[in-house]
Amino acid sequence: MSVTSIWIMIIGVSIVSILPRILPVALFSRFEFPAPLKRWLSFVAPAVLSSLTALSVLAPDGAIDISVQNKYIWAFIPTLLVAIKTKSLFYSLLVGIASMALLYNFI
Repeated sequence: MSVTSIWIMIIGVSIVSILPRILPVALFSRFEFPAPLKRWLSFVAPAVLSSLTALSVLAPDGAIDISVQNKYIWAFIPTLLVAIKTKSLFYSLLVGIASMALLYNFI
C-alpha cells in the first residue's frame, strides 16, 4: 500500500466515524421537542449503560454466569453500594478497580 492510499483510508474512516455523531446534532438542534419526548429521551443513556453493565457482569465470557465463581458479580456488589451511597463516579471507579484487583490477585 502506498502512503497516499493509507491517508485516504484514514480520512475516509474519520469521515464515516464522525458523520453519525455530527449529523443528528446539526439536524435536530434547530427543533424544540415536546416535554414528554425530552423526558423519555433522558432515560435512553442510563438504560443503554445499564444493559452494557449487566451484560459485562452477568455474561463476561458470552454465556450467562450467575454463580459464586463469577468474580465480576463480587466486584459489582461493593461498587454498586458505594455508587448508591456516595453518588460519586470517582469513588465508584476506585472501589470497582480495587475490588477487581483484590479478586484477581487473592482469590
